[in-house]
Amino acid sequence: MSLSLPLPPPRPRRIAFAGTPDDAVPALQALAEAGFEIPVVVTGAPRRRSRRGSDTPSSVAAAAEGLSLPVSHDPADLAGCDADCAVVVAYGKLIGEDLLAVMPMLNLHFSLLPRWRGAAPVERALLAGDDRTGVSLMALEATLDTGPVYWHREVPIGPADTAAGLRRRLARDGALRLADSLHGGLSAPRPQAGEPTYARKLTPADRQIDWSQPTAVIDRQIRVGGAWTTLDGERFIVRKANPLADGPDDPPGTLRDGSVATRDGMIRPAVVQPAGRVAIDAQDWLRGARLPSGTRFG
Repeated sequence: MSLSLPLPPPRPRRIAFAGTPDDAVPALQALAEAGFEIPVVVTGAPRRRSRRGSDTPSSVAAAAEGLSLPVSHDPADLAGCDADCAVVVAYGKLIGEDLLAVMPMLNLHFSLLPRWRGAAPVERALLAGDDRTGVSLMALEATLDTGPVYWHREVPIGPADTAAGLRRRLARDGALRLADSLHGGLSAPRPQAGEPTYARKLTPADRQIDWSQPTAVIDRQIRVGGAWTTLDGERFIVRKANPLADGPDDPPGTLRDGSVATRDGMIRPAVVQPAGRVAIDAQDWLRGARLPSGTRFG
């Protein structure tokens, strides 16, 4: 870490906060409930959630207002609030070294650093077939997720875990550990050890199902969320599904008895979303669609 970047005091009492989505809310709430002073909450600006909707505040902004905490959309306010340090959780923007030079910052990151630095650590861990993930508290640096680490909290990844469920668990567990560690006093952070991997943001191509892949790979892709294939040339989203060990010897992508063939087994969709429609129980949809066995997806 650059020698010019200050570290927070071991027991900060006045803590600024920066975060934006649902995943950051438990940490903000845990700090408030633990009695820390929070002079400002910096978050992303209000956004329009749909074409016809109006701008709505971020999840963190809504939580801060519920806690009667002041909200800002300017990261410079982190340095202008006389805080001992700032805690950053899924803020969504890089913070420059000029700001880090005057305000020590802690970052709660949802991976076991240095594995899965970057924007989508939970999704990448699940796609890669990792059997565990976790949450880390690190000193924030201007470079991407490279700071020294105060602690890790490890969380196993089960065979039915989804990315959404893992993020909720990591957000909750990380928030509790964060508040406890700040109350108890931070030890000196240690440099990250191990081979870094990078969790780039998922693209639509990352979510497209290739039915010629093994069942386990497709199952993980569906559990990440937003996995899609095509049916009659239109996008078809598989929201939930159950992997099956084996099935008929059909070409990958073939529908047979409510399940779809993969390289080495079958996937039985549970919740699907055809083009232009809302999500629906897969078997209800199949009864209405009356697709013949042998229909091909993808």
